Amino acid sequence: MRRIPLGPYPRGIAIDAARKVAYVAVMGSSDIARIGLRRFTVRYLRGVGAAPRHLVLAPGGRYLFATLNGEGRVVRIDTRSGRVIASTATGAAPRSMTISPDGSALYVVNYDSATVSKLRARDLRLLQTVATDEHPIGITYDGPAHVVWVACYSGSIMVFRDR
Repeated sequence: MRRIPLGPYPRGIAIDAARKVAYVAVMGSSDIARIGLRRFTVRYLRGVGAAPRHLVLAPGGRYLFATLNGEGRVVRIDTRSGRVIASTATGAAPRSMTISPDGSALYVVNYDSATVSKLRARDLRLLQTVATDEHPIGITYDGPAHVVWVACYSGSIMVFRDR
């Protein structure tokens, strides 16, 4: 349908529930593209941090979370102002993340630390860090079962009960 040039290494994509806006992490920068889906206009959330990689929208779409692969941090962005309002360190090379169905917690895999971090979404307070096999890369949350699934490049899938 469309080709939208964004710069080096676009990665994570999050689309709001109303399908009006798409956010795209541009990993080769410190920016996140904000694409208006009606006309495919592009604006940027500038200076969110080094190497944004993965994005998750909170239920309701007011807050956007981004892993910053280059800083070992996760940030919480107010989508109305476009400003970073919280930031926390999780581990070396945070990659993918997921959010609990109620929006209360984020789960982040830290590729070079071989860990998964659980954060309280409202303020990014670190709640728990759990060891994984080498190079965790993918993650999802099974809401009905309250289980976190983690895929590791070492060749394993790890399953954790959320507490």
